[in-house]
Amino acid sequence: MGRGRVQLKRIENKINRQVTFSKRRSGLLKKAHEISVLCDAEVALIVFSTKGKLFEYSTDSGMDRILERYERYSYAERELVTTEIDQGNWSLEYSKLKSKIEILQKNQRHFMGEDLQSLSLKELQNLEQQLDVALKQIRSRKNQLMYESISELQKKEKALQEQNNKLGKQLKEKEKEVAAQQQQASQWDQQVTQGQSSPSFLLSQSLPNLNIGNGSYQVRGGNNGNEEEIRTQTTRTNTATPMPPWMLRHVNE
Repeated sequence: MGRGRVQLKRIENKINRQVTFSKRRSGLLKKAHEISVLCDAEVALIVFSTKGKLFEYSTDSGMDRILERYERYSYAERELVTTEIDQGNWSLEYSKLKSKIEILQKNQRHFMGEDLQSLSLKELQNLEQQLDVALKQIRSRKNQLMYESISELQKKEKALQEQNNKLGKQLKEKEKEVAAQQQQASQWDQQVTQGQSSPSFLLSQSLPNLNIGNGSYQVRGGNNGNEEEIRTQTTRTNTATPMPPWMLRHVNE
């Protein structure tokens, strides 16, 4: 009788599963060794049991060298695949961007009133509506900017007016101060001029005291600007100097 075909599924019996693992593992290691010898190939085999036990096989080149070679190959393969994918993505992205640019350029020409022959009535109506909406937005923005500019100019005008009023008040106060100073200077000059031309001033400057005979006369200005004569009698113990007759007449007059 021939050997029956084994169904590939997990063996439920733990003992049978362990026996099968040992037999198959030995056969797998034997086949790896055979292929490495017969075909002069570098073979590395790693097997972990259900309990985590490691079983490995490698040719004379060593497991580390084979794994390093595998890593280099896998990295180069991944880079190549990634580059091809990126190139494909860039090509697709380029096509999309190019089509978008063409559509935008076409719409721009339509907004400028060019190439309208290919448009239908409905497309022309849609274009007209878009232009109307755009014009409304443009006018609204323009009016807003004009209002803001006018408001700013009004604020500047108000500030300049306040500054002008302040400067006007300062100028009026300065003019009042200058006028008051000029008035005081004029009054002072007038008083000085009147004082120099009055007889009392001259007499007080030239004849402050007159000693005549047995008395002394003192001339001074009164409160009303009139001359007052104050005669003080003094007792003289010494011999008075005789006065000439013309001086006596002058004094009596």
